[in-house]
Amino acid sequence: MNISKNIKRIREAKGLSQKEVISAINMGAAQYSRIENGKTDPSVSTLTKIAKALGVSMPELFTDKDVLRDINSVNATLMERVALIDDLTKEEQNTIFSILDAFVSKRKLKSTLKTVLEDIT
Repeated sequence: MNISKNIKRIREAKGLSQKEVISAINMGAAQYSRIENGKTDPSVSTLTKIAKALGVSMPELFTDKDVLRDINSVNATLMERVALIDDLTKEEQNTIFSILDAFVSKRKLKSTLKTVLEDIT
């Protein structure tokens, strides 16, 4: 699964330009371009904004419709949970996104620190 390719594929299928999506989500052109080119990973809150601008649900951003694959039970459970987020209030969604963003940031920080430590030694 490549989220950046999926975002671009959906945007193009909907006939939207990058500029239209950028305006809808209030993001800089360079940042959005890095997301579509896979050079940066968007936060969960940014993914929510992109999904809304593209007129799709969050799970659709993660679905590769070009390749049919068997989904194992772990992935199916995850996708079901992501789909249920749409039914929550905005406040509940923001809380979940903040928690997820914190975990992702922690993982990235650990990875960066590990790389730095390996370079030093």
